Amino acid sequence: MSTHQSDVLIVGAGPAGLASAIQLKKLGVPRVIVVDREPEPGGMPRLCHHTGFGVWDFHRLYTGPQYARRYVSLARAAGVDIRTETTVTGWLNEHTLLTTSPQGIQSFEARSILLATGVRERPRAARLVPGYRPRGVFTTGSLQRFVDEHHLPVGRRAVIVGAEGVSLSAFMTLTGAGVEVAAMLTHLPRHQLYFPYSPVKWWLMDLVHRTPILTSTRITRILGRYRVEGVEIARGEDGQVQVIPCDTVVFTGDWVPEYEVARWGDLAMDPGSKGPGVDGAYRTSRAGIFAAGNVLRGAETAATSAREGRQAAGPILDFLQGQDWPRQIPIQVQSPIDWVFPNRIAASDVSSPPRRYTFRVKTFASDVAVEVRQGRKLLHQQRFRHLLPNETMRLDGAWARRIDLGGEPPEIRVTG
Repeated sequence: MSTHQSDVLIVGAGPAGLASAIQLKKLGVPRVIVVDREPEPGGMPRLCHHTGFGVWDFHRLYTGPQYARRYVSLARAAGVDIRTETTVTGWLNEHTLLTTSPQGIQSFEARSILLATGVRERPRAARLVPGYRPRGVFTTGSLQRFVDEHHLPVGRRAVIVGAEGVSLSAFMTLTGAGVEVAAMLTHLPRHQLYFPYSPVKWWLMDLVHRTPILTSTRITRILGRYRVEGVEIARGEDGQVQVIPCDTVVFTGDWVPEYEVARWGDLAMDPGSKGPGVDGAYRTSRAGIFAAGNVLRGAETAATSAREGRQAAGPILDFLQGQDWPRQIPIQVQSPIDWVFPNRIAASDVSSPPRRYTFRVKTFASDVAVEVRQGRKLLHQQRFRHLLPNETMRLDGAWARRIDLGGEPPEIRVTG
């Protein structure tokens, strides 16, 4: 078994991993290796052939593959060693990962490791939707692989389950492949196609294709034994049953971080996001192990993930130069808040708080306050006109200065 040594090993060659690798090289870190299980680097954007990428980080408008190629090109030009078709299978010790690839079983030892493994959507089975297992059932990711990577037909008439940003991506992939979208449905009382998605939704869904969005609607069964023949749905509070004929169903959203490598490493996991817990410097619960991008929670944009990867490079360099690993305490949340990021607090967050914390909620709410408390002590209160599911909310981070690191975990809650 061959062993490869580096200063920093990055797991995941998507926007977060590649952006961090580029920044680390700019900071003078000599040996940076990126491993990824896919045959090509670039992450999920390389499968998203629609436009909309690159505005925030490159100030240009790219398709997903163009955006991915830009990051790969910059990483290689910086001298980053990218290893594809390399799957992490476990940890040999605190700073050594075991992998398998066409070259055989290998180990990668590094002074520091960044986990940037991304996120996936829950498939139909995990959502417990009854029915047989016919052909024609996809997630957004598998749909894009079929259409844009392998150029395979997927059907003629589809139903999209979900009504958020990634659902619009699935819509554009389907219509671009000549598939009629019969309906987009969500169990929530309103869709979540807000800005910057709303102009595209208005143009494509309302004017060009006139695709209905069915709110307060659940898919209750998939019809068809060998090929999808339709979906059974229940609408409204009374659960009125209706059948929509179709031959394709696409499940979108309902994100799960790709957390396996983090769990194998016994990292502390956040119960809300399901990803590894990190403080404001992207440090996990284990010394030398960092995490950035959508492995932390599902799911932000490619540009957000890339920004987090770049931000993680500074703390990684500090660790390589001998900075101690701080003690952390977790941040707890109460429903309807789903997760908060960062979700752990260290001494550096108290002395130099993150500019903001971000969070998401499970249900709509209007004219409410979000409070941060440590025990009975109120640290912060912020009013919100609206809290929107599948939309990132922003909470001012100055309250972290008032945290007692020797006290109980702070809690974030919604109040009237």
